[in-house]
Amino acid sequence: MNIGIVCYPTYGGSGVVATELGIGLARKGHNVHFLSYARPQRLNEFESNIRYHEVAVNVYPLFEYPPYDLALASHMVDLIKYEKLDILHVHYAIPHATSAYLAKRILGRAGKPVAVITTLHGTDITIVGSDPSYLPVVNFSINQSDSVTAVSDYLRDETYSKFECENDIKVIPNFVDTERFKRQEKSHFKKAICPDGEFLLTHVSNFRKVKRVVDTIEVFKLVLDSGLDAKLLLVGDGPERVNVEARCRELHICDKVRFLGKQEKVEELLSISDLFLMPSGSETFGLAALEAMSCGVPVISSDVGGLPGLNLNGETGYVCKLGDIEGMANASIELLKNPEKHAAFSVASRERAEFFEISKVTQEYEDHYVEVLDRVRKERCSDMVL
Repeated sequence: MNIGIVCYPTYGGSGVVATELGIGLARKGHNVHFLSYARPQRLNEFESNIRYHEVAVNVYPLFEYPPYDLALASHMVDLIKYEKLDILHVHYAIPHATSAYLAKRILGRAGKPVAVITTLHGTDITIVGSDPSYLPVVNFSINQSDSVTAVSDYLRDETYSKFECENDIKVIPNFVDTERFKRQEKSHFKKAICPDGEFLLTHVSNFRKVKRVVDTIEVFKLVLDSGLDAKLLLVGDGPERVNVEARCRELHICDKVRFLGKQEKVEELLSISDLFLMPSGSETFGLAALEAMSCGVPVISSDVGGLPGLNLNGETGYVCKLGDIEGMANASIELLKNPEKHAAFSVASRERAEFFEISKVTQEYEDHYVEVLDRVRKERCSDMVL
């Protein structure tokens, strides 16, 4: 099949999932075309079946805000016409689903039938999409898609509750490359960061307020107060970093915390971690937690969104009430002080991650593509007969 994938190129979960999916499909022999305003972060190696198309927006004095959604729709039209796309898979509703609808309308019924599949990832529904200024357009665009998928049961249910959704929503979960994200022998890294054998706790995010990175600092401080010798790795960057750094100074723990910024080879850092902290205020699925689990790292998380369905409480880690700093700290201390339990949780985390192995989920998407495309073609034939 010829497949177009539209995504944001950032470090967020939607861009990661879209890129990894495209790479997996290309390796199965499909022709994959990525469409975005910049090259996706994980699209960093040559693949013979992958093409990247940059959406350039011309700037005119008339436009205070250049119309990216219109430029995107025009590029979609070109891809569908000249690359003979069978599937246009848009990740994140705003504005991708809207641009896809516009592109199909421009092409009209005479063009080659293309199936538009919209995958919902999280804040496009729970926060941005439910903004009254966007809600009617998002609602319309979702209903005009040939298929809608969501990355978790939680997100599917949230979409039904917030929108007048006429489409059935198929849940296809996020996934992890278990060959890439597996525990590696990196003892020299661990020694460099924890020269005295300290425990190593890790947090990975885009440092937005919703990730509650300051809570991570508070949890870590209580772990230190318990008498455990530990270090904390903070991987990523974003608007909350200044506040996080300020809190570290107030608590006088700067020598125990390492800010590493954005990292490509996160799996190497997870391989030396003892615990993964995710106190988020909103997580539709919890991709960063899944990658940690795949590396055998138990997760201490909040109980929001899709996290309880991923991080099995008392088995792969602990799930605590949102904002329960003390509870998260106590759970962390219990695991770190109990080597046998920690080892059992580590094994269970890896086993849980294997349920979301990339080839399994890629096949699920591939099967769904075939099903939806077949339906779209039959509908086109019926319309022509009428």
